[in-house]
Amino acid sequence: MKRKETLVNIRLNAEKNKIELSDVVIDEMGNEHISTSIDTPMRSDAFEMTDAEKIAAIEKHFIGIMNILGLDLTDDSLRGTPKRVAKMYVQEIFAGLHPANKPSVTLFDNKFGYKEMLVEKNISFYSSCEHHFVPFAGKAHVAYISSGKVIGLSKLNRIVKYFSKRPQVQERLTIQIGKELQKVLNTDDVAVILDAKHLCVASRGIEDDASSTVTAFYGGAFNEEEKKTEFLKYIDFKIGL
Repeated sequence: MKRKETLVNIRLNAEKNKIELSDVVIDEMGNEHISTSIDTPMRSDAFEMTDAEKIAAIEKHFIGIMNILGLDLTDDSLRGTPKRVAKMYVQEIFAGLHPANKPSVTLFDNKFGYKEMLVEKNISFYSSCEHHFVPFAGKAHVAYISSGKVIGLSKLNRIVKYFSKRPQVQERLTIQIGKELQKVLNTDDVAVILDAKHLCVASRGIEDDASSTVTAFYGGAFNEEEKKTEFLKYIDFKIGL
């Protein structure tokens, strides 16, 4: 979008004393997969409803969506769809929105005195584009250098899974995983690479199912070219191909 077009599509709401974006800008931000915050945007009352209450409310709304689309909810194949979708949203694909589902992490002393990077590669993850609510999925590669403590390998997978199970933007997901690992491991020396295919690109819009999106997070020692190159070599990531 050109600068002049952008200015035309941004307006000041005097009553609310804030800048508002037009539908044109909002739609373009979604199509270009633009993120506005490192933290997942959540309302202050996000957890006042129980999971059961959320499922019941979503089921009702999804019945409305299906009715608007003209689908026959008396059909045996469709009758249970609204509840199935509601349960899937709350208990599965968006379960990472609730802090109660955050994996607990136990660290262990690095008794071996291992000083090199530890790399866990090809961690499968499934997430959902927050702009179109369709999946994106791929592989995560994470690495860290111990500051005296080590983490169980499965916990790396669980941390990736937790932040994936919510409406996401891949850039934010990458940063959230990296920041969380720095926090729990008490070290800046963390690297994360995500390589994913987006159905919002493959099944709609440009309809390109061949491309993938790669994002990276480098902290501490991984900002040094030597460490970065070593990490990329371990995960067999080809640069410039």
